[in-house]
Amino acid sequence: MYLAMHTWMRAEPIEAAISRIGPLGYKALEISGEPERHDVDEVRALLSTHGIRCFGSVTLMLGERNLLAASEGARARSIAYVNDCITMVKELGGEEISIVPGTVGKVAPDSTPENEWQWAVDSLKEIYEHGMASGVRLGIEPINRFETYFINRGDQAIALAEAVGPECGVCLDIFHMNIEETDVLAAIRRAGDRLVDFHVADNNRMAPGMGTLDWPAIVETLEEIGYDGPLSVEFCAPIDRTPADPHPDALEREPIDISPEQQKFLKEHGSASISEAFYSFLVETSAQTLLPLI
Repeated sequence: MYLAMHTWMRAEPIEAAISRIGPLGYKALEISGEPERHDVDEVRALLSTHGIRCFGSVTLMLGERNLLAASEGARARSIAYVNDCITMVKELGGEEISIVPGTVGKVAPDSTPENEWQWAVDSLKEIYEHGMASGVRLGIEPINRFETYFINRGDQAIALAEAVGPECGVCLDIFHMNIEETDVLAAIRRAGDRLVDFHVADNNRMAPGMGTLDWPAIVETLEEIGYDGPLSVEFCAPIDRTPADPHPDALEREPIDISPEQQKFLKEHGSASISEAFYSFLVETSAQTLLPLI
């Protein structure tokens, strides 16, 4: 196992994200699913300069992106978006893409469970074909019930992966698991060799080590199933807007280079664009907690 870092949690130039992590012991990047904003030649050169590799990407299922939409046109556009992300990963030498099938923040269904399941399977099968041809493995990611009504637990992601194809994997996120799973360690064991990515934040969605999760037990269980991929750091720090705030310098007062959709997403998660100093502190804290365990 090794440490990787997501890039969607703070609006900043990609060079800042890449240059920060290497000296802290990170080996790889899981780049945000924004193929229209990333110049792959520039990113590839930056990765090479800083000795970091691209492991993969994570879809940003915002706005109208939804692989189980009732509208055939919306599904087709969502499939095209994920395929564009896969192409970006391939061009950066990566090997995986984490996919949340439904729109993040959408918690009410549009159709019957049977219809939505079939739409999701059909959409993902089309994406799976492109992924297999590109050498990029899919990882279906469950997220908690307050962010989606579809695929909240590892067992659901496994069932969907099995319906899509033999090489379709799952991506587990311990923050979401802490909400949805009866036993997070048992859920990791059930994922077995379908597990292709593992996202990490503490139970409060702060950096690992700033909450109550048992990181030695989590890492030991990942080792038990033979997982050798990244621990991909993906905190989404909640912003305290009261006088009780323990991190008064956390908020970025004048955020730049952030889309309205991203800003909306962060605010709906109790967060916001956070300051460079606080973000760097969270990145370093994550490394200090996890590196001694792997």
